[in-house]
Amino acid sequence: MTDGELERRLEASGYARSGFAAQYDACRPRPPAALLDLLPPLAGGERPKLVVDLGSGTGLSARIWAERAHEVVGVEPNAAVCRFAAQATGAGNVRYVERSAYDTGLADGCADIVTASQSLQWMRPEQVFPEIGRVLRDGGVFCAYAYVSLQTPLWEPEARWAELRVRKNELREQRGLVETSWPVSRERLEESGVFRSTRELALHSVEHGDGDRLVGFALSEGSLTTLLEAGVGEEEVGLDRLRLAAAKMSEAVPWWIGYRVWLGLK
Repeated sequence: MTDGELERRLEASGYARSGFAAQYDACRPRPPAALLDLLPPLAGGERPKLVVDLGSGTGLSARIWAERAHEVVGVEPNAAVCRFAAQATGAGNVRYVERSAYDTGLADGCADIVTASQSLQWMRPEQVFPEIGRVLRDGGVFCAYAYVSLQTPLWEPEARWAELRVRKNELREQRGLVETSWPVSRERLEESGVFRSTRELALHSVEHGDGDRLVGFALSEGSLTTLLEAGVGEEEVGLDRLRLAAAKMSEAVPWWIGYRVWLGLK
């Protein structure tokens, strides 16, 4: 990916808009805590020397490692989001670099664990996997993960959320707003040639959220906010129906969030 293409994709993402990073950080699901217990032993130790998080965004997926690793580096090319991450992170052992995942600037074999949360699908496999293989030490572990489902005790609000996401994708395709992505799969990890073993897992986490957070969660996806900016109305995409359903969730309730996890052992 050229620098010009990267700049265009960052601009089109909507993530640099004023106030977007704060909403994203407040409303997005946190990384599943089970990964903190799962990944270090797979990498051969209990306390990694270095965890590198690619496409670290506002720092949610980097700062979770603050108390479990000696050092954490978040790699994020979006300048505005990277600045927010640095301001939102109080731990002295977590830092951020404003760089592409294709060229992290980190030393060869420096990382015990490399992660990519909700981000690997935006990275060209032929460019990102060689860099992952370069910075990951032998015996180190790569982990990509993404949320795929949401369940609350109320049924309707998350059903409207799911419907909105489907309709959003349909409208973006109709308007020619679809950006190229590279869906994550175990096969893609295997084809990279970087890993001697791969796995695909399913796990979940439990958080709490109310209706305001659910609407904010939907609006924390740049694909929705940029669609609205392109002139699509809330009624057309279903945001109005989500707002009505979310109003019934006046107090915080449990959110069961399902994840897909892809692992590679170097």
